[in-house]
Amino acid sequence: MRIGTRGSELALIQTKTVAAFIERELGDTPEIMTISTQGDRVIDRPFSDMDGRGFFTSEIEQALLTYKIDLAVHSFKDVPSVSPEGLIIAAVTEREDPADLLIIKPEVYSEGQEIPLELGVTVGTSAVRRSVQLKALRPDIEIKNLRGNVTTRLQKLRDGEYNAIFLAAAGVSRLGLSVDEFIVERLLPTTFVSSPGQGALAIQMRDDDKNFSQVRSILNDETTEAATTIERAVMTRFGGGCGLPLGVYALFKDNEWSLYGFWGGEADSHRWAHVKGDNVDKLINELSNKLKAG
Repeated sequence: MRIGTRGSELALIQTKTVAAFIERELGDTPEIMTISTQGDRVIDRPFSDMDGRGFFTSEIEQALLTYKIDLAVHSFKDVPSVSPEGLIIAAVTEREDPADLLIIKPEVYSEGQEIPLELGVTVGTSAVRRSVQLKALRPDIEIKNLRGNVTTRLQKLRDGEYNAIFLAAAGVSRLGLSVDEFIVERLLPTTFVSSPGQGALAIQMRDDDKNFSQVRSILNDETTEAATTIERAVMTRFGGGCGLPLGVYALFKDNEWSLYGFWGGEADSHRWAHVKGDNVDKLINELSNKLKAG
């Protein structure tokens, strides 16, 4: 079995974890193949200035379609809402922490507010959702584009190019990074709403692959699959791209779903919404309508 992945340290760690599980459960020793994507090659401008979608997935999906690989491991937040014809999300792994972390240089930390930063500081991120949501909460903050892998981003923070940067909690955990030299603020995904699928891995295959059922049976986490399916259904209502100023987080607790959303796609109009209940289709409609209509 050949597994395709991006070549970043985080992507390789994620893929090796999946490969080890397949080897242990199925007795197959997978071959890992790294594939360069547009998002890896173009690092001098923000995603909002780039054409298309699937910046970190399209080349890997093409390798699947042309039988160069048999399985792809993606960070689910990078995957567009619709797979190309012939491909399917075979499994969704158990979700790690879906929250965003704000990694702050100690000298600009300001305790006692939701975004604990001094006035006018510079924050690095390449994500439209993060930048729009942050500006909605703190219009005084300067947003500066930040690209590169996690260790590169942290080094740029150390070097003084930024006062604070965003990182995904799941990525920091998977890499086993120490960020003790900084102040780390975990932003609740119910208030600073995370990206659809954040914290989960998507396992993509050809829909006629003979190993589909086996891979799904050992890797799929039903609770995470249900939550991310809801989040991505809302994402579809807004155009389906991973570069949207959209946050959606679904949480199942006490036998009902709570859905949290943020939409910042209209000038000077930023909306947060929360709905809960047990009718999933109704909740998806309600959250989408609240975000669109205000």
